[in-house]
Amino acid sequence: MSDYERTTVLSTREIFAVADEILTTRGELAASGEGHHSRTWSGGEGTVNVEVHRHGPSAIVTIRTDRLRTSKIDGVVRHLMNQLPYQPGDPPRE
Repeated sequence: MSDYERTTVLSTREIFAVADEILTTRGELAASGEGHHSRTWSGGEGTVNVEVHRHGPSAIVTIRTDRLRTSKIDGVVRHLMNQLPYQPGDPPRE
């Protein structure tokens, strides 16, 4: 099981939109749950839970997987985290 955390300036809606795009296309997962501050995706590669908590102009994003850091889905999660800009105008990283 792996946990990742990132601070970003994106809105909660934007964060969940980016997560959905990447986890459904690259991760081959499907949305499987939704809470007030969290979303869950599941599939053959495992389960991913994304939590977002706003703190002023930024948000803290915590992503948890049920796989080891060497799994395919953890590579997808690391890519997702790199797409969340720290500050306005930061370009996505690969």
